[in-house]
This record gives sequence, C-alpha cells and structure tokens, in this order.
Amino acid sequence: MEAAADDRHAQPARNVPFPTGAAYDRLTPLQRRAMVGAIAGAHVAAFWALLQVREVREAVADVAPIFVSLVAPATPAKIAPPPLPSPPPPPPRKPITPERAVIAAVPAPAPFVVAPPPPEPLPPPPAPVAVAAPVAPPPTLPPAPAPPPRNLAASAVQYLEPLQVDYPRLSKRLGETGVVMLRIFIDEAGRVREAQVSRTSGHPRLDDAAMAAVQKARFRPPSENGQAVSGYAQVPVDFQLEK
Repeated sequence: MEAAADDRHAQPARNVPFPTGAAYDRLTPLQRRAMVGAIAGAHVAAFWALLQVREVREAVADVAPIFVSLVAPATPAKIAPPPLPSPPPPPPRKPITPERAVIAAVPAPAPFVVAPPPPEPLPPPPAPVAVAAPVAPPPTLPPAPAPPPRNLAASAVQYLEPLQVDYPRLSKRLGETGVVMLRIFIDEAGRVREAQVSRTSGHPRLDDAAMAAVQKARFRPPSENGQAVSGYAQVPVDFQLEK
C-alpha cells in the first residue's frame, strides 16, 4: 500500500505552457506576477512529491552530508594594520596687520545760541467810542394832491389850422355818415395829449378816422386871466357826403 502511495506521488508534474513573445507582452503586470507564482508553486509541489518517495528520501539523506562537507570554510577576516600617525600641522601664522595712524578728533565748536528778543508790549486797548443814537428824520408830509383837470369851455377851443379829416373810401362807397364826439386833453402849448371817443358815429371806420385827424391837429393854447392853462374839451367831427 505504501508503494502504491509512492507511485501516485511520483507521477510527473504537468507542464504548464508559459506564454512568450507577443502573448507575454499582452499580459498585465498583475497577470505576470500570478503566472510566475503559479510556476514556482508547481516546482515546489513537484519537489515535495519527489520527497514522498522512499528511495528519493534515502538518496537525499546520503547526499546531504557530502554537500555539507564540500562547502569551503569561511576565510578569517584580514586585520588591517593601524594607520600611521599623521604629522602635526604647522603652527598657524599670525596675519600681519598694518598699524593704522590714529587721528585725534577735533572737538566741534559749541553751538551759537541766539537769545530770542523780548516780546513787544501789547498796545493798550482802544477806548470805547460812544456811538450817538441816530436821529430820526422828521416825518415827510405827503405831497399835496394835484388839482383836478379843468374842463375847457367850447369858446376856448380854437384850431390854429382847419381840421384835415380823411374820409374813408369804403365808408363813402357804402354811404356811411355821422358825427363823432371826441374828448381830448389839450396842454398849455396847444398839443393834444389824450383823445378818446365819448360818442360814436355808429361806424368804427369813421370813429378811427376822427381820432387820427384830431391827434394831428394844433390848437391855440387855452388861457384864463392871461395865463396858459390845460384841460379837457369836447370836439365834434362831422362826416357828411356831398350831394
């Protein structure tokens, strides 16, 4: 039975194909390490299987002492001679430093201190000036009201030249007639200062023509008691068509 066991263990190990060339280059590093480990394990298993055979164990036991005796003894280590003492270093040379001439420092002159001038005395404060209270001016009396303008009598109103009236053409064509009553103001020189229609003729064109004619007219300066006066007067302007 032991021989049968030895024959079973002595069977040769299977050859594991090892990839080479392009197949080996396609393996990853992890696959390569696994393949190497598998091959090493296969060799260990084969060696262990050979040791299970009795004849192999006996042959290995006989060869082991011979292998040990063939190992050369270790050579003793060579002892190195002690190093020779090194010569003492030469004494260091002192550097020669040139002597520097010592120049005595000249004492600086004492600063010249200028005493500040004494403060000028302050001028005495000016004496208070008495300000007299303003005198209120005397109240001014309002001017006397101007006398109301007088009304001149009709006999005092006289033309220096006959009144020149332009009859409007359209009024002539339409047959417009009438009397315009004007209220005018005559100054001391006989000039008309104001003029306004006090009674209309019923036709605006005739009223405007009467106003323009009277404003260009010149009157004798009105007078009273030998003195020139001014005032208002009523002047009629008659518009009549020739028959």
